[in-house]
Amino acid sequence: MLLLGVNIDHIATLRQARYADMLESPNAEPSPLDAARDAVAGGADSITIHVRGDRRHMQETDAFAIREQIDLPLNFEMGNTEEMVAMALRLKPDFVCLVPETREEVTTEGGLDVHGLYESLEPTVKALQSGGIKVSMFIDPDTPQVEASSKIGAEMIELHTGCFANAFGEDRASETERLHAAAKLGHSLGLQVNAGHGINLQNLPELLTVPHLAELNIGHTLVARSVRVGLEAAVREMADAMKGYGE
Repeated sequence: MLLLGVNIDHIATLRQARYADMLESPNAEPSPLDAARDAVAGGADSITIHVRGDRRHMQETDAFAIREQIDLPLNFEMGNTEEMVAMALRLKPDFVCLVPETREEVTTEGGLDVHGLYESLEPTVKALQSGGIKVSMFIDPDTPQVEASSKIGAEMIELHTGCFANAFGEDRASETERLHAAAKLGHSLGLQVNAGHGINLQNLPELLTVPHLAELNIGHTLVARSVRVGLEAAVREMADAMKGYGE
């Protein structure tokens, strides 16, 4: 069964737009914790959050509240910094997904260069795994990155689907082939293959042609859809659309 991880970062983005300097106020809304509860009710299989170094959306208090009160696996996206490694070792998420992180980007814009940053990433992977945390690498669907993720000892890869999602026509077909090849290679190397970024109900059918997928991590489209139907219903729609994968 293909699993659905729900990223609720942009619930916190909306809260920060009004209450960034008033997080202790009883008026601070919307609540990421309540959003996680709605995702659970809608059929989510895991919750994804990303505490960034600049705290632009999720806060440390959000992460610990969700970890303590939500009975689903927690996927903690993080940059490769000493601060975030220390937080992860205290938070004890089920999984960590190492992602590239810059102050200028609005959202994650590409995959992590595991191949080029191997030496700096290796001690982080070892430290997290020593703390009992499984590690995923958020990578572009390219052979060197898949191979480097396997070599470094990660249990999982998350294929960056942003280029796929933003391509159309022949370009979409080409990006789909990249995902096919990367998923096959990752699976052959014993990696769990996940995917995420830019996935929505419109491009999902093409993505579901990619073999060996274990979990999709989806956020923006669910938060956008929730404005119309609520987050619980938006998650349920996506979960229903994912049924039948691989059959």
